[in-house]
Amino acid sequence: MDSTGNGPTSVVSTIPKRRQDLIRWDGWGYKDSRFVYDGKDCFFSGDRYPMGKGARLNRLRDWVINYFEVDPATQMAAVSEPKVYPEPVRCVEFLDGLKSLEVEFSEDGMDRLMRCHGQNLEDFENLKNHSFPKIPDLVVWPRCHEHVVKIVSLAGDHDVALVPVGGNSAVSGASTTPDVQGRTVAVVDMTQMNRLLWLNKENLTACFEVGIVGQDLEQLLKKHGLTLGHEPDSIEFSTLGGWIATRASGMKKNLYGNIEDLVIRIKMVTGIGVLEKQFTAPRASCGPDLDHVIFGSEGTLGIITEAVVRLRPAAPLSRHGSLVFSNFEIGVSFLREVARKRLQPASIRLIDNHQFEVGEFLQPDGAWHTELVNGIKRQYLTRVCGFKMDQIAAVTLVFEGDQKSVESHEKLIYGIAAKYGALNGGSKNGAKGYALTFVVAYIRDFAWDFNLIAESFETTVSWDKCLSLCNNVKSCVTRECNRHGITRLIVSYRVTQTYDDGCCVYFYLVVKHEDDRINPVEMMKTIEERAREEVLASGGTLSHHHGVGKKRSKWYPASVSQVGVSVLKAIKRELDPKNIFAAGNLVDSSALSKL
Repeated sequence: MDSTGNGPTSVVSTIPKRRQDLIRWDGWGYKDSRFVYDGKDCFFSGDRYPMGKGARLNRLRDWVINYFEVDPATQMAAVSEPKVYPEPVRCVEFLDGLKSLEVEFSEDGMDRLMRCHGQNLEDFENLKNHSFPKIPDLVVWPRCHEHVVKIVSLAGDHDVALVPVGGNSAVSGASTTPDVQGRTVAVVDMTQMNRLLWLNKENLTACFEVGIVGQDLEQLLKKHGLTLGHEPDSIEFSTLGGWIATRASGMKKNLYGNIEDLVIRIKMVTGIGVLEKQFTAPRASCGPDLDHVIFGSEGTLGIITEAVVRLRPAAPLSRHGSLVFSNFEIGVSFLREVARKRLQPASIRLIDNHQFEVGEFLQPDGAWHTELVNGIKRQYLTRVCGFKMDQIAAVTLVFEGDQKSVESHEKLIYGIAAKYGALNGGSKNGAKGYALTFVVAYIRDFAWDFNLIAESFETTVSWDKCLSLCNNVKSCVTRECNRHGITRLIVSYRVTQTYDDGCCVYFYLVVKHEDDRINPVEMMKTIEERAREEVLASGGTLSHHHGVGKKRSKWYPASVSQVGVSVLKAIKRELDPKNIFAAGNLVDSSALSKL
């Protein structure tokens, strides 16, 4: 029973058991939401996002055609669903055990395909080409912690590999099904374990089953006037368990903290039993905090089932803002001063000129007077303010709190911005810029249909190396693209989170591939690997919030040292002696299988 006098609260998950009824099988997001070119107009389908509802996006169409020299007649036809799926590797004893436990499972081909991948470019290509080297042999849906305990025990008895998944939104290859030779691989879909188990309004704490999707969690807390405040780009599909497993960060971390700041206690089922602290308190000095072994473990040590989290009263006021700077370098100086004075609002993000330009093209086509106003604004920026349109950068802001604190915070931020010659872009543009975050992932799928390949990655870097890292990576990617004969490309970046001593930089790569003799995804993989090596050489980290997965595992030893890898292996040996959790993340799966 919680402090409100209620028992556990169930919600209907955003992600149903039959994901294919709501979510695209061949890409990102909802089935009814996507960028569309119908041979004449470009638009965004559906009404889930502000840019939908029939608005034309023909400025985006024209820009893509002109910048990348795209022939719109070359648009690829839609890919049909697979008709045949690989036969599952069956472990009859395990299946019989699930039946006796009354745990629901499926061997349906589409159920398995929907959970065999994340959202990186290799996954996307394999979906389009029906060429996944491995899909899980079955999908299991536990309904409670005790179900997971029994599933893990059963898997240990019959040498079945378990891979826990949430919304399958990972871009690191973490949720891509490992090819574990000779073993049945069962995906444990946690999304139906999504209850609020208890809520304590006095302490502002709550316990959730970790399969709850981010947007469902926030909607449930909103009814109580509360919030967790963790808002990653993937909040529509990612889960609390996924955030913990990847050591995630959200767009409002300045106010609420990263996931490790928000979680007080974690319950995880391992190969030798349940790992969980025996207290819930703000802090304790009881040796190393073993919860921090679980953060970022990416499904390799066990299955996270429940978590106690810190909450905040929902802010009575949330207001957006935007600033326009003459260039990215000045924008970084502004961010640095705001961070030095510890004045960051809930969210503060700086985009470079490429993203500023694309953001403009993503605005719906307007009436003649709207176009006139936009033209006047551009003339004001260039002729009056002396800004160059090919150098402009922009900052989006989110302020949260009561009326007085928000207004005071705005005054301080805009005062600092004025020192750097920034123009106030207004709250509407700030809101639009923030909302665009949730549709950016759809652009990659749209670009693919026109032979444009897009990918992204992120890093953390100290302030004194931020600009040199951005310039070095951009130069590196440009050289690599030229080496592959690519001349039409975009290398773009933005600062998405800031800290006292550094920031998170998020890179986007878009290239036009024209050589049919070369696999474009393999080519992009080579380019991205060189970019990642440049990131590390320029003082950046392997990841800020996406995690390591399989895609980045070869750089993991260099990031944590060989001693660090040995410690991880020792923990793995102790918690998972039978290698039940053979997800293959962090450390190469073949190395872990030999433990």
